[in-house]
Amino acid sequence: MIDCKDIDSVETFLALSLLLEYESADRLKELAKAMREQQADALAELLDRLAGYSRKHAEEIHERAEGRVLPELATTDFAWEGPEGPETTAFEAVNAGMSREEMLQVALNNEIRGQEFYTRISLESPNAAVRELAAEFAGEENEHVMLLQQWIDNEGRQSA
Repeated sequence: MIDCKDIDSVETFLALSLLLEYESADRLKELAKAMREQQADALAELLDRLAGYSRKHAEEIHERAEGRVLPELATTDFAWEGPEGPETTAFEAVNAGMSREEMLQVALNNEIRGQEFYTRISLESPNAAVRELAAEFAGEENEHVMLLQQWIDNEGRQSA
């Protein structure tokens, strides 16, 4: 099993990051669909936008990987804290009956875990290039955290 401190090549880091970004995009699309079923279209659009950011990040990772041979990895090759990667929530924990607040909290927690994951790699990898890339990716995830936190703060003000 791969742990943050074991990610010693840029290729392994990029391969793992691709997996995470694609999984994140897929899960955010599922969350958006659940919100559309509740006629929470504005929230669904936010979740779709975040999914788009994940897809765009995956495209950027592909560009960075050009000319490199990435290892074939599965998310099961990595030692996660739970059964899912840091930016996804278990399928069982997501359903169309969730409230807007619950859905926002799920999305926020996923982005926070993604940011923390990349931060850990930026601190623990033995490879300086991996640490630098991971710090950059952590910064991008932090932007998503801030976007969601602003949305949650605005929702709270509107319902108060």
